[in-house]
Amino acid sequence: MKHLLLSVCIALSGLVIVQSDAEARRLGGGSSAGMKRTTPAATPDATPAKPAQAAPAQAQAAAPTAAAATPPKRSWMGPLAGLAAGLGLAALASHLGFGEGLANIMSILLVVMLGAVLLGFVMKYLRNKRNAPAAQGLHGMQFANAGFGSAQVPQSFGSGAVTSQTKPDLIPSIAATAAPIGFDNAEFETIAKRVFIRLQAANDAGDLDDLRRFTTPEMFAVARQELLERPGTPQQTDVVQLQAAVAEHAEEDGRQIVSVRFSGLIREVKDAPAEAFNEIWHLVRPLDGSREWAIAGIQQAA
Repeated sequence: MKHLLLSVCIALSGLVIVQSDAEARRLGGGSSAGMKRTTPAATPDATPAKPAQAAPAQAQAAAPTAAAATPPKRSWMGPLAGLAAGLGLAALASHLGFGEGLANIMSILLVVMLGAVLLGFVMKYLRNKRNAPAAQGLHGMQFANAGFGSAQVPQSFGSGAVTSQTKPDLIPSIAATAAPIGFDNAEFETIAKRVFIRLQAANDAGDLDDLRRFTTPEMFAVARQELLERPGTPQQTDVVQLQAAVAEHAEEDGRQIVSVRFSGLIREVKDAPAEAFNEIWHLVRPLDGSREWAIAGIQQAA
């Protein structure tokens, strides 16, 4: 009987470890995917500022060496498996003669922990319901079908664009280029930030329709694969600070290309310190106007 209880406890503990492997990640997983272009050095304005209230220890948490120490986000199975293992340990303690009093105390503590976990699930469910209307409000901001369209990016886009030259490694370079006549950089950047936040929410919710709407088929395949790698794992990405700057305008292979550099602070694990990020999103649109702007690639900036 003792060996059986020990085996059950070890097996349940293993479930906790397995469930912790699915880490929360923002769209793109913090790595490069899809279209790639040689990136320019970031300007001083693109460097995110730390929150004023951040302590020195929290400031160091944004360093690359601290990334590995960020605690992974666990799914709901992790805490329940841990409680089940604890119940097995309580029974084992009683069986080994630690006394009925100790076993009762352990049982009470475990019941309290279970109640706290269930309360957390209920609060998260209610919070998600409150946030749903805010996320739906972004549907008024069109991007793929009518949004970054002719009303916001005039058809003269690309008429004066500087075409980038192909490098020997076949990755075009990104240089800060003058905006084409009639192209409103500020307006494009404002809408791009809304799309960035919206797609993080779509990625958290596993909203394939929204992801498909705003991405090219190649980039959608990447996003869908990321979702398949974390089936059912809850995720909440908080964009704490966000800047956007148009880095390039180009016209290549029958497409208009605009590269937007996003930087700021983002939290991918609940209650963890926000981490700095710096990445470039490549947006494309056919010259014939057959489709509106879509994300063709996410590239981590050097």
